[in-house]
Amino acid sequence: MKKLSRLHYISNRVLLMGGIGFIFLLIQSFVSLFFCFHGNVGFWLFILYFLLFLGWSAAFLFWIIHPYFRTEQLTRRFLDGYILDRKQNVQMALLTPSSKEQWEAVERVLHSPQLMELNKRQAQYLALQNQINPHFLYNTLESIRGEALIAGLDSVADMTEALAKFFRYTITKVENLVSVEEELDNCETYFRIQQYRFGDRLKLHVEYEEEDYEEIMSCQIPKLTLQPILENSIIHGIEPKVGVGNLKIRFERTESRLIIWISDNGVGMDDEVLAKLNRHLGRDGKTLEYRRQEERGGIALVNVNNRIHLIFGEEYGMHVYSMTGAGTDVEITLPITVTEEEIREKGIL
Repeated sequence: MKKLSRLHYISNRVLLMGGIGFIFLLIQSFVSLFFCFHGNVGFWLFILYFLLFLGWSAAFLFWIIHPYFRTEQLTRRFLDGYILDRKQNVQMALLTPSSKEQWEAVERVLHSPQLMELNKRQAQYLALQNQINPHFLYNTLESIRGEALIAGLDSVADMTEALAKFFRYTITKVENLVSVEEELDNCETYFRIQQYRFGDRLKLHVEYEEEDYEEIMSCQIPKLTLQPILENSIIHGIEPKVGVGNLKIRFERTESRLIIWISDNGVGMDDEVLAKLNRHLGRDGKTLEYRRQEERGGIALVNVNNRIHLIFGEEYGMHVYSMTGAGTDVEITLPITVTEEEIREKGIL
C-alpha cells in the first residue's frame, strides 16, 4: 500500500496554514515595530498588528488546536475499544455536518437494542459451551480427592478440593460483576493453594473498618479483580524474596468510592519499570502490545485495569506504587455499586 504524505490529511494542511499565518503576523509585528523606531509610521501600527497577532493566536488555539487534539484523543480511545458516551461525543469537534451524522449513525448502531441482545445471546452461548468441558475437570478432581482420602493423603485431598473450588469460580461463574465477599473468598481459596507450595513463608492479611464491613462486602466489583493482582504479587514480588512474604488486602470506603489496596513486602521494582507499568495502565496506545508481553505471567495488571475502564469508565482503575527492596502497593479505585438499580442507573454491564 502506497504511503500517504502528511499533507494528504486535511488536518495537517490546516495546521500548516495556521503555522504560516502565525509566522506572518509575528513578522508583520516586528516589521511595524522596526518602522516605528525609524519614524516612518506611527506606533499605533505596531499595536494594531500585535493585537491582531494575539487575537489570531488565541482564536487558533481555542477554536482549532484544542478541539483538534481533543477529537484526536477521543478517536484513539474509540479505536482502542472504548465506546464513547454522549457526553464525549459532544466534546468532539466535527469537520462537517455529514461527519456529525456519521458519528450519530455509529452511536445508534453501537447502542441499538438488537446489537445488545445479540451480544448477550453470544455471551450466554459461549458460557454454556464453556461449561461442558469443566464438568469433566471437576469430576476428575473429585475422583483424585476421593482416592487421596482413601489413601490417607489429607493434604492432597484438601489441595484438590481448593483447586476445584477455584476453577468453579473462575470458569463456571459467568457474571461480569460479583460481590467483594465472593471475590475475597476466591482470593483466600487461591492463597490456600499457594500455601501448599510456600508453607509458612507466605502470610495473608485482610483489613477493613468494622463499621463498614457489610457495605464493603456487598459492593459489586468486576470478577477476577483481586486474585490476578494477588498472583502477580506472589510471582513477581514474594517468590524472588528471601524470608517471609506478607500480603495485605485493605479496603477503604468513601461516600462514592471503594478503594482497595493490595500490598506485598517483596522485591519491588525500580523507577523505570514502575513508570512504564503506570504508563500502560494509563492507556497510551500500546496496551495490547504490553498485554501480549505479560500473558506468560497470568492475567496481567493491564487486563484487570482495562476491564475496570470498560465497565465503570476511565475515572476508575489502578495505579502502582513500588520501591526496590521495599515491596509494591497496587491501588484500585472503584465506584460504590451495591444494588441492581444502581447498576442499571450507571449503565454498567
